[in-house]
Amino acid sequence: MPEECFSATCPCKVQSAQKAPPPPRNGGPHGDGGGGSFFPQAAAQSPLLGGRQAEPAGVGASRQLDLGMSGILITCNMNERKCVAEAYSLLGEYGERLYGPEQFTGQDEDKSSGKEEEEEEEEDDAEAALKKEVNQIHAMTEQRQRRFQSVESGANNVIFIRTLGVEPDKLVHHILNDMHVTKKKKNRVILRMLPILGTCKAFMEDMKRYSETFFEPWFKSPQKGTFQIVYKARNNSHLNRVSVINELAGVVSHLNPENKVDLSNPEFTIVVEVIKNICCLSVVKDYVLFRKYNLQEVVKGSKEDRPEDASTVSPDARVERGKSAPEKDEPEDEAEGEANDNHVD
Repeated sequence: MPEECFSATCPCKVQSAQKAPPPPRNGGPHGDGGGGSFFPQAAAQSPLLGGRQAEPAGVGASRQLDLGMSGILITCNMNERKCVAEAYSLLGEYGERLYGPEQFTGQDEDKSSGKEEEEEEEEDDAEAALKKEVNQIHAMTEQRQRRFQSVESGANNVIFIRTLGVEPDKLVHHILNDMHVTKKKKNRVILRMLPILGTCKAFMEDMKRYSETFFEPWFKSPQKGTFQIVYKARNNSHLNRVSVINELAGVVSHLNPENKVDLSNPEFTIVVEVIKNICCLSVVKDYVLFRKYNLQEVVKGSKEDRPEDASTVSPDARVERGKSAPEKDEPEDEAEGEANDNHVD
């Protein structure tokens, strides 16, 4: 048995001291807090404890364009923040005209106040205080599920406003018709405003299957009408414009063979907007009359140019107008021309 060394300067003592692991700071096995590291990190983010506001998990997950959404797709030239603010103002104004003021219930507030009373006694416990704060943020997030909510579109110069309890096509048509009649400009950065009535995966099989049901209200027998299809893809390269248009036109013809293509002044325009792996679909009226739903263009011209309400203008009159005053291209916006439809931003 080796003789034990009692010298403090013995090499074996120095080597042993160098190999000894540092004591854990927060009770974790690795000196970084381990399983107990959640609280100090979250506490540093809590305004109750002097840090920034903590964001509950999943709050931002739904703030992006996704399947099953309806809303309004809006294009702009740079300055997306101003575009969002302008969209909220415009949609809020006309939304109140059509649907009345937003109604808010006190349900979430009651839940929040109830939680405050239950956890009043636990204020001294920092972890309970943090939990309370996160619950309050969740409650506030639920309250923010309002009539209009901006979500990430997935493309530059494009914003998407998700709608709840609103018919996007009816609302946008009402806005355009009012601006068309009054010639009063109410926007500075918004270019086009397209209602989106449904979204699906941006793959041909999914789009075809989804559109078979989606198109029924407009094109299934006995319903019929003339139509055109406009297609735009952003940040997507696996879809082909011609293939998409042909497939969707085939779906419309299958629903009723009397549906006919009209590229000059159709009764309905099928809008196909693809962003990444999401396909946004809509069927709109007065696409030519309202200058491709361009708010900048629809107010141009004198008040005597086209003063009638779009709903009172006969189809024959619209055709004559289209012949006498062909629509100008809007170079500042993404036109649906042959050369641009396959462009990937």
